[in-house]
Amino acid sequence: MNKIKIAGLDLKWFIIIAVIVVAGCALNVLPTGMVGAFLFLMIFGALLNEIGNVTPFVKTFLGGGAIVCIFGGAALTYWNIIPKDVSDNCTTFMKDAGFLDFYIAALITGSILGMNRKLLIKAAVRFLPCIIGAVAVALGLVALFGNIFGMKPDESIAYIGIPIMGGGMGAGAVPISKVFENAMGVPSETILSRLVPAVALGNAFAIVFGGLMNRLGHVFPKLSGNGQLVMTKDDSLKEEKKELNVSGIGDYAIGVIISTAFLALGNIISSLVRMLGLDIHPYAWMIISVAVLKCIGIIPERFEDDTAIWYSFVSKNWTAALMLGIGIAYTDMGQIISALSPMYIVLVFVVVLGAVIGAALVGRLVGFYPIEAAITAGLCMANMGGTGDVAVLLAAKRMELMPFAQISSRLGGALIILLASVLVPLFF
Repeated sequence: MNKIKIAGLDLKWFIIIAVIVVAGCALNVLPTGMVGAFLFLMIFGALLNEIGNVTPFVKTFLGGGAIVCIFGGAALTYWNIIPKDVSDNCTTFMKDAGFLDFYIAALITGSILGMNRKLLIKAAVRFLPCIIGAVAVALGLVALFGNIFGMKPDESIAYIGIPIMGGGMGAGAVPISKVFENAMGVPSETILSRLVPAVALGNAFAIVFGGLMNRLGHVFPKLSGNGQLVMTKDDSLKEEKKELNVSGIGDYAIGVIISTAFLALGNIISSLVRMLGLDIHPYAWMIISVAVLKCIGIIPERFEDDTAIWYSFVSKNWTAALMLGIGIAYTDMGQIISALSPMYIVLVFVVVLGAVIGAALVGRLVGFYPIEAAITAGLCMANMGGTGDVAVLLAAKRMELMPFAQISSRLGGALIILLASVLVPLFF
């Protein structure tokens, strides 16, 4: 027992702090704002993460701690196991206070700036065909199976396939519902109520598939790059496990400044481009700007290392807290439960399966490892955007693939909205 540590704390100290948090919740005196939310998410995120990582079937096939944190958080909120004030505070911390943005900014900038420059250039030009392959097979399968179940192919594509592959809620289902509204004259709220269950359930399947992909990589190692996307015999293009050393506290500060500055730059570019009538998520512009500057090579190597150090710290220490926050703030257990009819489950399943198959096959043709291609260009198209990317990559144990996951969620999601804009007026 003395060797057990949770959240870096000896078990007895973890229990003492957990009791303090529970008492604060019970008496409704847990601090509000960042302090109370961060404390709650850190402690109980670490606990649920530990449970998931030691539970045999869950850790082997379902992604371990990630899926327990997310669905555990959703269950705690749905069945009112935690006080509403606590869940509301955590939701505010995740959304309005921007903890999710803060986390993803660190992951995107740190993972891109820490990449091999030649690898980044080589991989990026091959990635779009993988996304197209994932979308084509996913929509084809749901049309086929929808027809078998008596649903019109265009309806199964429009109400199940497109929203799942659309990049989540804010950047996917919501603008897609506006496209439907313009084409059909039906209020977007009515359309959205049909799209949301598909997005939520598709995200759940994507997380489960992430764990299965990791397991498949152990069974068939030739299909996996163990987090490396590009298949290559050129040693200069292989990911180098660079040793990052912290020379001072200032290294973390520089990492914070650079990562958040790139997020601000993404917002600036997005707002300027929106004036021209083109609405693309700020994450997409952040990815593009980081990648372009990395490829040009104008950022000092010391700053790149500092940002990678910050990314390493964030992913190691705050991931479980973030997963619990995603479960509380973004995952609606009621929507998932309401969608659990056998036909609906099968159709959502084949969409996610099609995304995996299409991305893996095309990925292999363009020189990617099939499992890494399936995870990034497939599952990260089928999940709920940024939150889903983190969950899927955690389940697959491949957080280093975050840049490509974000390309799928943001640029791929924009592609789906464009596709919906063309298809919906034709068929409805």
